[in-house]
Amino acid sequence: MTLRRCIALTRAGITESLQFRLGTAVTLFGNLIYLVLVYFLWKSIYASSGVEVVNGMSFTDTMIYLILATALFNFLEMFIVWDMSRSIQSGKIILDLLKPMKYKRYMFWSYSGSHVVLFLLSFLPTFVVVMIVTHGAIPMGLNLLYFVISTVLALIVNFNIEMSVATICLYTESTWGINIVKETIVLLLSGASIPLAFFPETFRKIVQFLPFRAVYDIPLTVLLRKNGSDTPRGLLTLLGLQLGWAVVLTILSTLFWNHSVKKITVNGG
Repeated sequence: MTLRRCIALTRAGITESLQFRLGTAVTLFGNLIYLVLVYFLWKSIYASSGVEVVNGMSFTDTMIYLILATALFNFLEMFIVWDMSRSIQSGKIILDLLKPMKYKRYMFWSYSGSHVVLFLLSFLPTFVVVMIVTHGAIPMGLNLLYFVISTVLALIVNFNIEMSVATICLYTESTWGINIVKETIVLLLSGASIPLAFFPETFRKIVQFLPFRAVYDIPLTVLLRKNGSDTPRGLLTLLGLQLGWAVVLTILSTLFWNHSVKKITVNGG
């Protein structure tokens, strides 16, 4: 019965996403403009450096990484913080809590449909275009399977980060500032904005063990077979790090939610 409910939520999410095609198109167009700006920015950085390879990455490597990171961001992005904040302010969260499914599970599967749509409309076309433009620069093999596994783990990690921040809404009722800080930290420390290879060595060593890297950098590293992910030991290390953070964050976010939901206050009630 639970599986049927999850599939029903996924189907509903797909239908809802397809009903707002203009919004999806605007988002993709905005990302295209962002990628153009990124292209010229990094073109200038490499031109001013006077060398073709910076910190082990060529200009082509950097652009492939950042383009795929942007597509992956579109695919994994969630708006749980905004949705929960509005639900608390309107009182709708009470109805969600009364649904015959645990709230965390309901939130996860309610976004699954949009993930399917965005994968097909954003990440997959971007991947194909990059392969064509770079003449097959991305390795094709078992790394694709490992990338799928890594992306699922990244989705779980990202969801629990979102859920932990969203739970703060139960105390503040508004988390605009907190969410902006969260977005900035995740995009920076996950490698989505700047590849981790460009970080200072000491800082990079610290960031490599933080959960944010598990969202974008590890899936892309596995896909591109970089930084030791082309060896069984290196691959298991990366996936093990992701799995560890997925388990830890799931437990912590669940405990935080179970404790905080008891203190919920809606419209003074």
